[in-house]
Amino acid sequence: MAETEQVDPKAERTVARLAKRIGAFSKAHGGAEGQVAYLGERGARIVLVGEDGGWGDLVAPSYELAEKAVAKAGITVHEDFDGEFAAKVRTGPYEWTRMAGIQLGGPSNT
Repeated sequence: MAETEQVDPKAERTVARLAKRIGAFSKAHGGAEGQVAYLGERGARIVLVGEDGGWGDLVAPSYELAEKAVAKAGITVHEDFDGEFAAKVRTGPYEWTRMAGIQLGGPSNT
């Protein structure tokens, strides 16, 4: 008897929803690359960097679902967020102001 893989409909919907959002980001930024980072019990963070330097992130309920979502979206995935990949990120005035405020003991909105 052949083994069949159990498909969790909720997990499949989550993967499809994440992949759709990744695809939309990629389309809006002329392409995208990503990196999946384990967050512990919270799941996994998918960091996206567009070809134009724009960036964003999504949180998936598990590392496995995050990996499936980036695979379904068809983007290049990096093991680490460093070097050439990190250098593609372009930050604007908001990010610099926010980082400076945190470093100087200013209010943080977290």
